[in-house]
Amino acid sequence: MQKGSLTTNHRQEALIGWAFIAPQMAGFFLFVLLPLGSVFLYSLQEKNLLFGTSAFIGLGNFRTLAKDPLFIKSLLNTLVFSSGVVPLNLLFSLLLALYLGAGSRGTGFVRGIIFLPVVTSGVAWAIVWKYLLQGGADGPVNYVLGLFGLQGPNWLFESGWAMTSVIVTRVLKNLGMNVLIFMGAVMNMPGDVIEAAHIDGAKRFTLFFKIKLPLLMPTVMMVSIVTIIGSMRVFDTIKLMTDGGPEGSTMVMVYYIYHQAFRMFDTGFASALAVILFLIVLLLTAIQWFARKKVSYYEA
Repeated sequence: MQKGSLTTNHRQEALIGWAFIAPQMAGFFLFVLLPLGSVFLYSLQEKNLLFGTSAFIGLGNFRTLAKDPLFIKSLLNTLVFSSGVVPLNLLFSLLLALYLGAGSRGTGFVRGIIFLPVVTSGVAWAIVWKYLLQGGADGPVNYVLGLFGLQGPNWLFESGWAMTSVIVTRVLKNLGMNVLIFMGAVMNMPGDVIEAAHIDGAKRFTLFFKIKLPLLMPTVMMVSIVTIIGSMRVFDTIKLMTDGGPEGSTMVMVYYIYHQAFRMFDTGFASALAVILFLIVLLLTAIQWFARKKVSYYEA
C-alpha cells in the first residue's frame, strides 16, 4: 500500500512538472520549431507572398542563389560587418572590463555610460546616429570635425564610410553587455594565481597574455559566439541608417532576406537565403563550441 502511494505521488509530481513546462513547450513549438520547419519547406518552393501562389521546385532556389550577384554581395557585406564588429567588440569590452575590475577612479560613471546604450531602444539609437552622421557641414559630427579644420565625409552615403559607420555604431550599442559578462569573469579570476605571478616578477603585458587571458579564454569564446550570432542578425541599424545602401554596400544577408520577402514578395527565395544564413551561423557556432575545449583550462 505504501509503495502504491509513493507511485501515485510520483505521478502527481510528474504531472505537475509537465503542467508547469507545457506553456513554454507549446510556445517553443508554435513560435520556434514550426516557423523553422516552415522556412525549410518554403525554401523548396517557388512561393509568392503577394499572389499567394506556390509550386514545389526542389533545390531551384539554391541554384538561383549561386548565380545571384546580390546574394554574393550581401554575403561578403555580412562577413565584412562581422569582421569589424566582433574583434572591436571583444577587444574594447575586455579592456574596459579589466579597467573596471581593477576598481579605478570613476568606474561607477564609466559603467553607467557604457551600459546606457544597451538599455536604449535600437530604433532610437539608429535614428540618433543617423542624425549625428549627416553629411555636409550641418551634421553634428562633421561640425565638430570642422572646428579642428577637418572636412568630414558624407558618412552614410559613401560606400566605404557607410559600412564603417554602421560597424562603429553597432559596436557602441552592444559593448556594455559584453563588458558586464567579462567583468563577472574578471572578478572571479583566482587571486592567488595572479598574486603568485606578481611575486614572480610578471610585468603588465606578461601578466595579461600569460595569466589573465588564458584564464578568461572560456568567457572570450562564449562572448565571441554570442557576438558573431548577433552580428549576423543585424537588421534595425542597417534598415534605419542606410537602408542597405549606398549601392548595396551595407546590404547584409538579413536585410537581403527582408528585401526579397517583403519588397519582392519572393518568399521561397527569401527562405532559401534564411536557410543559408542558418547553416553559416550553425557552422561557425559548432567550430567555436568545439574549439572551446582547447581553451577551457589554464595550462601553466
